[in-house]
Amino acid sequence: MVALTADRNTPRRENPDVEGHPVKGGASIFAGALVMLDAAGWAQPGAAAAGLTVVGRADAPAKAVVNGDATVTTRRGVFRFANSAGGDAITRADIGKSAYVVDDQTLAKTDNAGTRSAAGIIRDVDAQGVWVRI
Repeated sequence: MVALTADRNTPRRENPDVEGHPVKGGASIFAGALVMLDAAGWAQPGAAAAGLTVVGRADAPAKAVVNGDATVTTRRGVFRFANSAGGDAITRADIGKSAYVVDDQTLAKTDNAGTRSAAGIIRDVDAQGVWVRI
């Protein structure tokens, strides 16, 4: 494709923060869970693994028997998830930095020597958990 030489009517999504993703076979995703895509683009619940990409929070539950037989609706935004513990607990000093996925509801301060994928940017920390922008 070559560069434009005239105006272009570029389509846009009306709600760009909401997307549907095909679910990986055998995966069960709960409403409110962190949702990640694997290297092949299949959605799965958040997990501590390198090379996965967070795409949002699940709006509703989804379960697939085989790849793609279910779709999960995800939403981007700022959401509160559980904080990790001990030396990996996120504090107010971490606001503006990346948070890393421990599981489908828990975030940590570090990538655990490259074994966790980034969830998003830490926006706030309170007694109930960590607010992160996905």
